[in-house]
Amino acid sequence: MLLHFALVTSLAAALLAGIGAAAKTTTHLRLYMHDTLNVTTGLMTTGTRPVPADPRYRFGDMYAIDDPLTEGPDAASSPAVGRAQGFYIFASQTEIALFFCFNVVFTAGPHNGSTVAVLARNVFADKVRELPVVGGTGAFRGVSGYGLLSTQGYDVSSYRAVLKIDMYLSF
Repeated sequence: MLLHFALVTSLAAALLAGIGAAAKTTTHLRLYMHDTLNVTTGLMTTGTRPVPADPRYRFGDMYAIDDPLTEGPDAASSPAVGRAQGFYIFASQTEIALFFCFNVVFTAGPHNGSTVAVLARNVFADKVRELPVVGGTGAFRGVSGYGLLSTQGYDVSSYRAVLKIDMYLSF
């Protein structure tokens, strides 16, 4: 009886290990997001209290984004691959930290028509910020993973930033 139990248990474990053991596909994508903080067209709501780290920003300021995504850091010479569409809100009363919610919408290349959804905290002072990937559509249906965001350049006078995003996606 003990031998029978051991054989059945081993067989069940082998079958369960085989279920869902299909190899996952992992993809690395490098994108450059070209963001311009635009109080004329992008500001959705205005916060009430200046953030002590930089009083130009207010806790609660919320911006809609539809930013170009390119293959390289120079927007003028690099091919466009999509748009970052969503919003961010200044979500800290003490530091420049954003609640980031956006879709990477691919408009060209092998992923054209697909999306990747991101929901994250973005602290400007951090050299690298992690972006959890919470889903996707098209070629990225059922995707999970993360992105690593770093600022490649920021022009204080024009509020323009170039952000490098390295995405590591599994599905």
